[in-house]
Amino acid sequence: MSETHAGLTDEMKVEIQEAYRRWLGNRGFKPRRGQRQMIADIARGLTDGDRLCVVEAGTGTGKTAAYCLAAIPIAKAQDKRVVISTATVALQEQVALRDLPDLQRALAKGRNRYLCPKRLDDRLAYDPDRDGALFAPPEAEHLAVYRRMDTLFARGSWDGDLDSWDDSVPPGAWSPVTNDRAGCLGRRCAYYHQCPALRARSDTAEADVVVANHDLVLTDLRIGGGVVLPDPAETLFVLDEAHHLPDKTRDRFTSHVAVRGCSEWIREIASSVDTMARRFDQPREVQRARERLADEAGDAPDLIANVDTIIRDLPFQGDEQTETYRFPLGEIPDELAEMAAPLGRSFGNVAGILGDLGEDIEEVMEGNLDWSHADQVEAWLPTIGQLASRAAGAEALFSDYGAHGEAMAARWASRRPSDARSDVELTSAPLAPGEILKENLWETCHGALATSATLCALGRFDRFLESAGLGDEVGQSRIASPFDFPRIATFSVPRMGADPSDARAHTEEVASRLPGLLDREPSALVLFTSWRQFDLVIESLPEEVRERCHVQGERSKQRLVRDHRAAVDRGESSYLFGLASFAEGLDLPGDYCRHVIITKIPFAVPDDPVDQAVSEWLEKHGRNPFMELSLPDASLRLVQACGRLIRHETDGGWITLLDRRILTRRYGESLLAALPPYRLDT
Repeated sequence: MSETHAGLTDEMKVEIQEAYRRWLGNRGFKPRRGQRQMIADIARGLTDGDRLCVVEAGTGTGKTAAYCLAAIPIAKAQDKRVVISTATVALQEQVALRDLPDLQRALAKGRNRYLCPKRLDDRLAYDPDRDGALFAPPEAEHLAVYRRMDTLFARGSWDGDLDSWDDSVPPGAWSPVTNDRAGCLGRRCAYYHQCPALRARSDTAEADVVVANHDLVLTDLRIGGGVVLPDPAETLFVLDEAHHLPDKTRDRFTSHVAVRGCSEWIREIASSVDTMARRFDQPREVQRARERLADEAGDAPDLIANVDTIIRDLPFQGDEQTETYRFPLGEIPDELAEMAAPLGRSFGNVAGILGDLGEDIEEVMEGNLDWSHADQVEAWLPTIGQLASRAAGAEALFSDYGAHGEAMAARWASRRPSDARSDVELTSAPLAPGEILKENLWETCHGALATSATLCALGRFDRFLESAGLGDEVGQSRIASPFDFPRIATFSVPRMGADPSDARAHTEEVASRLPGLLDREPSALVLFTSWRQFDLVIESLPEEVRERCHVQGERSKQRLVRDHRAAVDRGESSYLFGLASFAEGLDLPGDYCRHVIITKIPFAVPDDPVDQAVSEWLEKHGRNPFMELSLPDASLRLVQACGRLIRHETDGGWITLLDRRILTRRYGESLLAALPPYRLDT
């Protein structure tokens, strides 16, 4: 940290060094070499050139403290703010509430994580006999939850944050009592001063450090930046678990439309506006909106019916659960594009009409327009805002399809063949999320750090840099884990009679070997790559083994982990079984996990439409999809899965891979080389 570097002033270096010394002293810690290196690398990266840097920090580095101790003093010296973003709300709360207790900081989440007191009151005040009632009556189970929420919120026993609610919320119960920007009344709302989302927003506005999550950051960027979070140009971003960022970006900028469902909610729009007209004695503004909607949406049902007819004749493939047709190279056939283009324009105009109507409602609320029963008008603003947002979503999808697939994207149609009434959903997912990040984040922010324990695939940053839209010129650093892996962990690849290419034989052998492997240690995490093998193996386990297993899908992930930990604490044998979501993010230190069993090298499932489209695009450009996509991604997933074993320096145990291809195939050498230096047992 003593090296002078352009942009990193002596004053900044002194502040960072003193902050590190205070932090160590307050906690009684000794300096860690890797942590010191990470602080220095981040400090240089955030003050040099384009102020963008990428750091992979192995488990045990102490990366949260490192990036805070580097980024916060730099932001303070430059009169900027810091936004720390994590991949999930759970990780976000860990950083804000456990890792950063001494900082002035705020926890920023999307509006849909907070209660809307007005909408809760609307549900509790539902009158089934009221003319033009806006809401359906709550189910009895939902009503009981709403009453408890209302009581606890009124007492101050609950802050309106979904993540602090002490019980489960029934499916479908939360959405009716939360809100989004389009439906918010803002200062005109009678509950403005009680609003949990606005209180959190106020905290965010005053904080030096804002702890957010990737979904919220991307949402803010999509609506222009600086709306929910601080202005990107005035912000240093710290993107933790950054390997999720490209996929999160793709998901956030993906468009979906259920085709026949569009006709249904076009009728819902017309019905809502008709009801408004009657409710307020036919005001001129609502009449005009009704006439414009009739003109703009009049042809939409026929166009939607034609689109539905075209896509139902596509050669769908799949199983009894889902059938999919992917448009080759994302190119939309002329016949479908010709129907989609006017639908895109129509829905765009509908969104505009509803937006204008929302502005008219605001004028009534301000007293600038005179409507009958004006005291009831504010209840309509959220409904109109949400319908406008939905129309804008349909505009995005149909406009994309109407452009014949000019933008690089995966496009497909999907349906459930088991349901004769199943609608067909159209999807468009961008293939180059890096371009979106480059335009909306990297080129607009003051500076940014992307960090994670797993950013390198096959020992290189190339895959991440390309998918995230970062060039080779950004600062790059790898910090090795301080753990003594050869001493504390063994990577075992037992001799197998079956190869995963023979799915049936491999599944049978996995099932026969598991009881013996589980007996090796009192706790284990067993990871699969497909639901089919997962289900078959679970069914074949002996009852005495099965009763000690906590299986994904039987309860929530949090409940399974809690039950597993409780069993281990009682001195009982306990095993967690799961798929990809269990291969990352689980923290099972010490006796909670002494054995990680991986059934196969985690290559992606070959029927994913996005991966298929990316492979197709790479082949078109003379590139090798296996070497550039499948193998690096499998390497990253394997490193993450193996990483469940060693969380602290006192941990130890076994990793068993039931897939000999890592030793027999040419690519296996690369996969092994990318793993930590475990003791190898073959």
